[in-house]
Amino acid sequence: MGEFTLPRNSKIQPGRRYPAKDAKKPRTFRIYRWSPDDDQNPRMDSFEVDLASCGPMVLDALLKIKNEIDPTLTLRRSCREAICGSCAMNINGVNTLACICSIKEQAAGDIKIYPLPHMPVVKDLVPDLTHFYAQFASIKPWIRTQSPMPTRERLQSPGERERLNGLYECILCACCSTSCPSYWWNGDKYLGPAILLQAYRWIVDSRDEATNERLDDLEDPFKLYRCHTIMNCTRTCPKGLNPAKAIAEIKKLMVARRG
Repeated sequence: MGEFTLPRNSKIQPGRRYPAKDAKKPRTFRIYRWSPDDDQNPRMDSFEVDLASCGPMVLDALLKIKNEIDPTLTLRRSCREAICGSCAMNINGVNTLACICSIKEQAAGDIKIYPLPHMPVVKDLVPDLTHFYAQFASIKPWIRTQSPMPTRERLQSPGERERLNGLYECILCACCSTSCPSYWWNGDKYLGPAILLQAYRWIVDSRDEATNERLDDLEDPFKLYRCHTIMNCTRTCPKGLNPAKAIAEIKKLMVARRG
């Protein structure tokens, strides 16, 4: 039988426990902690939070912990309205946005919080998205045209505009891509669900005039075709979008132009 050893400083260790005194509605949050500065293994710290004096979302609890218990806890957050995607993390095994993840809807027991899976960690709950954003830039996410600039704007019919529904709403939170096993194993070459959904958004935009060039760029054994329709991406999207369908539509366009 093969025996595998995890890399140094990768095994998660038990962490510190922070009990809440005189809590009326206590709930324990177990949070992944790791810092590049102390050369220690990651750990799971346990924070007991009094929900009687806390907002309803997981992000509220995280901010309460940071403000009142441990100011060294590191996380990203901004809009608190599921618009920016900053607070994407793995909560009880599901990639989602902490700002719209309800505490009371979590199963009984401790709430476990990790950074997005299979991404380098900057610190605690902050993943390194440098490669993810570089992939986004690689699809040239803007309108590309050859025709002269109109005097006012490039018009769309209502039907043409409707084709963008379910695509433009993507906030690049990376929840879908980091839930995809194909992206875990081939993330250096496979663009992943989020970026491919964004690519399709520009491919079907009636104002864009670079459809063939965009399809040419995706005609690659890894960039597009590592998708095996596992559907994790669609199940986990906090905006209710369907990246798997967008990927399938790109593949259909590839086949159609060969015919």
